[in-house]
Amino acid sequence: MRIITGIARGTKLDTVAGDAVRPTTEMAKEGIFSAIQFDLDSRRVLDLFAGSGQLGLEALSRGAESAVFVDESQASVDVVKRNAQKAKLFSQCRIVRMDFTDYLKKSNETFHFIFVDPPYGKKLLPEVIKKIMKYGVLHEDGLIICEGEDAEIDIEAISEEYGVEIKKRYKYGKTYVHTVGRK
Repeated sequence: MRIITGIARGTKLDTVAGDAVRPTTEMAKEGIFSAIQFDLDSRRVLDLFAGSGQLGLEALSRGAESAVFVDESQASVDVVKRNAQKAKLFSQCRIVRMDFTDYLKKSNETFHFIFVDPPYGKKLLPEVIKKIMKYGVLHEDGLIICEGEDAEIDIEAISEEYGVEIKKRYKYGKTYVHTVGRK
């Protein structure tokens, strides 16, 4: 696993040992960043369920202004810190060990890009999207980029209440990436 392009291009990233963290594949990561590469400059990003931090670090390498990494696992937080230091991007990072709901409730920031890659099998994407919108964490022209195993995300109720929709949907192997934004 490495940073694909930008100022930290080629930096090899560590991952959490074991099966608790499932890193984004290079193919999926390249697809995600091909879609948003021209919109990253000077933007704030949030990497929820950060794992190794590779999505937030890739965004920083490509020109994002700052990134907040949130994970409830101490092992993941330690890996994100190491990776940010290896990539020489640590000064642009804030790394928080906290449950995603607690972070969203307490956040007083908005983000242009929010990467959401929760543990597979828990069907958390609709809940996470709803909480992002409920607590006002998405910038008015921001996007939520969701990664998971589901071909569809049931956001109908969220759409009615918060005015969001799935903008694009991609498939990379067994992984689906959904881009969610305001209508």
